[in-house]
Amino acid sequence: MSLSVDPQLSVEEIPPLDLEGALARFGLEKFRSGQREAMEILLRVGSLLLVAPTGGGKSLVYQLPASLLPGTSLVISPLISLMHDQVAALEANGIPATFLASTLSSGELRERMRDLAQGRYKLAYVAPERLAFPGFRALLKDLECPLVAIDEAHCISEWGHDFRPEYMQIGELLKELSQARVLACTATATPVVRDEILEQLSLPADTPQWVRGFARPNLALRSGEVNSRAARDAAVDSVLRESVGVPGSVSGCGIVYSPTRKSTEQEAERLEAQGYRVGAYHAGLDAGVRERVHCEFSDGTTEVVVATNAFGMGIDRADVRAVVHLAPPGSIEAYYQEVGRAGRDGRDAVGLLLVSPGDMPLRRFLIERDAEGQASDPEVVRHKWNLFLELMRWSEGGSCRHDAILRYFGDEEETLAGCGRCDVCLDLVGRSESDAETIALIVRKALSGVARLHGRYGLTAAAKLLRGVSDPRLEAMGLDRTPTFGILGSNPEMWITRLLRRCVTAGWVDFSGGDRPLVVLTEEGVRVMRGEHPARILLPPDVTSTPSVSRPRSGRSTRDPGKRAGAAPRDELALDGRGQDLFKALRAHRLTVAKASGVPPYVVASDRALRDIARLAPKTEQELELAHGIGPAKVARYGAGLLATVRDYLSESPPD
Repeated sequence: MSLSVDPQLSVEEIPPLDLEGALARFGLEKFRSGQREAMEILLRVGSLLLVAPTGGGKSLVYQLPASLLPGTSLVISPLISLMHDQVAALEANGIPATFLASTLSSGELRERMRDLAQGRYKLAYVAPERLAFPGFRALLKDLECPLVAIDEAHCISEWGHDFRPEYMQIGELLKELSQARVLACTATATPVVRDEILEQLSLPADTPQWVRGFARPNLALRSGEVNSRAARDAAVDSVLRESVGVPGSVSGCGIVYSPTRKSTEQEAERLEAQGYRVGAYHAGLDAGVRERVHCEFSDGTTEVVVATNAFGMGIDRADVRAVVHLAPPGSIEAYYQEVGRAGRDGRDAVGLLLVSPGDMPLRRFLIERDAEGQASDPEVVRHKWNLFLELMRWSEGGSCRHDAILRYFGDEEETLAGCGRCDVCLDLVGRSESDAETIALIVRKALSGVARLHGRYGLTAAAKLLRGVSDPRLEAMGLDRTPTFGILGSNPEMWITRLLRRCVTAGWVDFSGGDRPLVVLTEEGVRVMRGEHPARILLPPDVTSTPSVSRPRSGRSTRDPGKRAGAAPRDELALDGRGQDLFKALRAHRLTVAKASGVPPYVVASDRALRDIARLAPKTEQELELAHGIGPAKVARYGAGLLATVRDYLSESPPD
């Protein structure tokens, strides 16, 4: 887990609330990992950004303190079904709670508002749209409100994957409730989104950020490419029979996510013809139909729900045995949120992501148009496209899928050095000792090519060096006369390129530079190259091979996941401890500038740009321009502050 919090704050400053004693009231015997610590930080500091995956127990972090604090705590959530279910559960435990939503009659709404004004509830759930009602805002002015919890807080970020304009009102509300503690909860964990959440809510830049619980070792994650409708159908049928069972077997349920409304209805009809009890769910259906599908899924009537991403937020069924994606969603965040709905009971479950050749152009089309069909902002398009490419690189795999996701979210402490359950790990288990030695030797050769070019050329040049292809750049540096030239010459250049991409996914290779990313070895990559750490990775298949996804496999693919092979490298893997600290300092500076300028943090600089700056530690504007996405215009507007941040950090923490 990861936490950014002032270590000088002591536990003794926590209000004397009996957190352990309150557990019994919720019918629980013990806290999940990190829950108590999150509550203590919230009560001690007064604000907290909690990042935990779907099903990670975020709701207890605000429900339990709210049950003990005097007054009525406010929970802002976009999910009416979640409000209903949580209020019912709270009342069943003897905790007075209510929700205000458009589904209530005017008479019921007035009655609940009156009881709320009289302080009869410990928790009140409201949709963000409710904040626009003058009558409700007037009521809040006289309400004793000790805590405001914002659920699905990533919806406030225009840089995130699920922006909702109505969330923009929450910052003004918090100013009116200035004495209330604030808890922002989200399952979206990228630093740039977290920074924008703090900026939009007007929370301090040093607000603690508690990142935890992304490990789901009971999930067997798989991915594979399908090149026909028949292959896709066969893959879906195989996984459903493996995990859910034959129709009528009553052994859990499955969710099949589909990219369009039309394909949702078609797949639902196909599975229904096989005998499954199926529900179809998308935003184009009548509200009553959606409610019926949701209820039938919740009460166990439905065996399979086929849905767009409109389905899922707030669902609470523990026995989902499989989540299948017929096409990749927009990002790793969106994918892990959706696949995380499987196996919440802790039992074995499967997540299968299917990729087809048409996915990339379709996703690009969707990204370039907003909800009204208008052209999207180019910066937003670039950011969302890079998020999608991250998912494409993950799907190609080569190293443990579970650990790759944990590294992406910065949850390094829970990585397993191989989960033993995903398709990649299962393929690796079948390798003999001699195979492992051969793979390790090939990987070390590939990394030696990157080491030769470290920070000077990109992935293409590295592949040419390893293949032994004549190239003026290599010849100018004399690299064509080194032992590395042609060291993997028996393999095609495209195969070598894909191997290098897998080394990126594994965290051994990263990128620096601007629009033409330059390959660099990470610290872990150096250890693997030297043979100090194992090279647990699957080699790319032969270009002519055709993978199958009807059983656990590595999901290996022959597609090229985008010409910009080096775009948007993952998290802080290439930064050492000092680099991480400088990255944090740059993030804090970015947030301060964004607030002062009234712009989202990404306008100042992207996460990737800040990582590059932390790695390069530039002293001049010319050196600053070497960072990804930092051109002359950015330097002119923001360069002085970025350079000053680097200079101040280095003066306070000089290198050894």
